[in-house]
Amino acid sequence: MGMNQTPASERVHISFFGKRNAGKSSVINAVTGQNLAIVSDVKGTTTDPVYKTMELLPLGPVMVVDTPGIDDSGELGALRVKRSYQVLNKTDIAVLVVDGTIGMSADEHALIERFLAKGIPYLIVYNKLDLLPEHSVHNTLSESARPNTNSGSEIWVSASQHTNIQELKELIASLKPEDTHKYPIIADLIDPMELVILVVPIDKAAPKGRLILPQQQTIRAILEAGALSLAVRDTELKDTLEHFCRQGIKPAMVVTDSQAFARVSKDTPEDITLTSFSILFARYKGDLETSVRGVAALDSIEDGDKILIAEGCTHHRQCDDIGTFKMPNWIRSYTGKNPVFEFTSGTEFPDDVSSYKLVVHCGGCMLNEREMKYRIACCCDQGVPITNYGILIAQVTGILKRSLEPFPEILKLLQ
Repeated sequence: MGMNQTPASERVHISFFGKRNAGKSSVINAVTGQNLAIVSDVKGTTTDPVYKTMELLPLGPVMVVDTPGIDDSGELGALRVKRSYQVLNKTDIAVLVVDGTIGMSADEHALIERFLAKGIPYLIVYNKLDLLPEHSVHNTLSESARPNTNSGSEIWVSASQHTNIQELKELIASLKPEDTHKYPIIADLIDPMELVILVVPIDKAAPKGRLILPQQQTIRAILEAGALSLAVRDTELKDTLEHFCRQGIKPAMVVTDSQAFARVSKDTPEDITLTSFSILFARYKGDLETSVRGVAALDSIEDGDKILIAEGCTHHRQCDDIGTFKMPNWIRSYTGKNPVFEFTSGTEFPDDVSSYKLVVHCGGCMLNEREMKYRIACCCDQGVPITNYGILIAQVTGILKRSLEPFPEILKLLQ
């Protein structure tokens, strides 16, 4: 991925919902000006959520999501409906497409209640305006973009005739959420012209020819802050720091891949601030305080306790994969116990986590902020501790306190 491309996790997620044959896919194609979604008269053509990154004026970079019909039937249909509802957890703007020749149903009213419960800005699109009797078209058009009493908006369109599609796009843009990140990635921790050393191990698990997303985003954030960044491998860090020391230059911070924490901590002088990409992202799009509190659950793990290890992305599993191999081994070694491990990845995350003694989540670089905070809230609401890869690795290697020194308000939790 090029450095100038907006990551999917940073794009506004616009999700289209509705009953089968309401015209969701047709509306999506009309709004985007592309054939992003398959259109068919056969009910249930969209069987799984379909994601597409694109530029959508006047919004800019977005993620468009087409979902299965919320009225699907049968055992398989119920699974499809569940997948549609799961999309809500990452939705920034919801678009409910209603067949205007039929009107709203109980299923659609229930979906609006879910929008409201989750605080999702939404828009109701009555489609198939071209199929209405001519005598009703004038009145319908005059009310095509009126406010809805449930804090949404309504608009009548014809996807096939492209009627009111531009107005629809402008209404969607008007619902764009404000930036809700409480903290930036790193900008508030450094000053212009300060030097930040980024430790990026290159091994067989590293994507060939590119940096992983947290590394890219951190470099971009350092550049935007007017500071200097230098990426080195963990094997070169010690010599690099000694070189700068001889030149009388002291780096402001070292940020490392969490898996190299132990070696990097040993090679980094105590007077240089040290943290990890994973911890930065726990603060940026998650809840660093909750994650730090959650890691304390390691000290009460017993044999047979269930631990969920969750990742936000899907990737080819290596024999020494961090989630399924290294993390369980670190936990067994630290606790001296033999808990039971379960694993999820990508969009899969259980609504019910009550059976777990601890949830350990990756940095969530592939998840948008809304979904990451939803997962944290699931755990908190059910009284289950949740922590982060980087925080857990820092704990088991004995350097948690040091890795939290950039965040004095969080560091107090350990004192």
